[in-house]
Order: sequence, then structure tokens, then C-alpha cells
Amino acid sequence: MLVLTRKKGQALMIGQDIELSIIDIQGDQVRIGINAPKSVTIHRKEIYEEIRKENLSAAAGKETDIQALNDMFTKNKGEA
Repeated sequence: MLVLTRKKGQALMIGQDIELSIIDIQGDQVRIGINAPKSVTIHRKEIYEEIRKENLSAAAGKETDIQALNDMFTKNKGEA
């Protein structure tokens, strides 16, 4: 992990097209501004983790559904 020190009003660049700016500092809170292309999704980490869990859960459910359908067709195929 890269750790940098920045003051209010300063910024840093990630690659060529993402800019993080320190907008304000009050106590233990820091307000950050992010300029990035619209194609870059930005989420707070806790929200990102929730989305990831939901996607994994949905994908696991689809695999089960596909397997159930496959079993059903295989069973019915033998009866025909």
C-alpha cells in the first residue's frame, strides 16, 4: 500500500485520468473529491463489498438452477 500525505487543497493522480483532491479536513474526517471518467465505477468499500456478496450469491443461485434444469432434462430424456 502506498501511503501519501496531502493537505487541504492538494491532489494526487491515479494513472492519467483519475484525480483525487482533498476538499476538507475536520477532525478525523476527510472530504475527498474524485474526478474520473464516467466509465469508472466508484463506491465506498463497504458498499462495494455488499455488491460483490450479492453478485456471488446470485451467481451461485444460477449455477444451482442450471444444474436442476440439466438434471430435469436428462431425466426426461430417458423417459422418452
